[in-house]
Amino acid sequence: MGFRGPRIVFGVILSIALAACTAAAQQPSVPQEQKPLKISVEMVHLFVTVRGKHGNIVSDLNKNNFKIFEDGKEQQVAYFSREMNLPLTLAMLIDTSGSQDRLLGAEQQAAKEFLRQILTTKDLALVIDFDLDVNLLADFTNTRSILDSAIDRAQINAPSNPSMIAQGPFPNSSRPNGTHFYDAVYLACHDKLAGQAGRKAVIALTDAQDYGSMDTLEQAIDAAQRSDTVVHVLLVSNPWQYLYAGGYSGEGVAKKLTEQTGGRLIRVTSGKELDKAFQVLAQELRSQYVIGYYPTDSARDGSFRKIKVETTPEKYHALTRAGYYAPTQ
Repeated sequence: MGFRGPRIVFGVILSIALAACTAAAQQPSVPQEQKPLKISVEMVHLFVTVRGKHGNIVSDLNKNNFKIFEDGKEQQVAYFSREMNLPLTLAMLIDTSGSQDRLLGAEQQAAKEFLRQILTTKDLALVIDFDLDVNLLADFTNTRSILDSAIDRAQINAPSNPSMIAQGPFPNSSRPNGTHFYDAVYLACHDKLAGQAGRKAVIALTDAQDYGSMDTLEQAIDAAQRSDTVVHVLLVSNPWQYLYAGGYSGEGVAKKLTEQTGGRLIRVTSGKELDKAFQVLAQELRSQYVIGYYPTDSARDGSFRKIKVETTPEKYHALTRAGYYAPTQ
């Protein structure tokens, strides 16, 4: 089924990007001497970040330091590793609505530096911007010049006064207007990341204030969970901007989205804080534990299973996705 509204733009630009970048965007093969984790369709795999009470990364735990619970029932850990052999696939989402005008340049510089530091030859990234539409600026690649050029092409397209966005009915396919954050997350996870293996993450630079998406927040979260994608939000916002636009709800949206997918919410108000936030994400993405287990509940009913990870010592905090969907066949 074709995209509606902003999805038509996404589909058209996708075709253009694929034609332009096919040669450069080929996924590198994993060398023969490496033996990445082969995840069975039966195994539930978790990528877990552990932090101490002062926020420091804890990277020296072993299998016995973890307890996994599914719907309240403890599970037996079948696989454990601190080695990151699995490739990393990223979707960089850049909010180009008017509310981001003040920091967009700093966001672009910080995002390019982050990708330079984090991507290896076996990793991939894509770039999407969103405002009135959701646009694929670069499809999956690890070629820096393509990614840098895509990030530089992100530009402000929406009114800078949120009250202008909020006037009148919400946008639809014949009257496009708004900030389509939920659509951007949904499309990145459902249409792009769902077909990728290994570690997957969305990094969104946004105030998380949505106007006019066709998809709901719940649908965006569902797409992330079904594709095993972690969503991180760098929350670039000033709530005072929304005083005359019905109030600001973006922080609650970002909190729910990140908590349900095992990601991080980092508030940002300046270019310096942006650099620090990207450093935090880079550290986490390269300091994860891989934990796998075979569920004691073998029913193939498509139900959502809640996951909880506990660590010892208890002062540590484990961050991972909130659950997964059981297979149906």
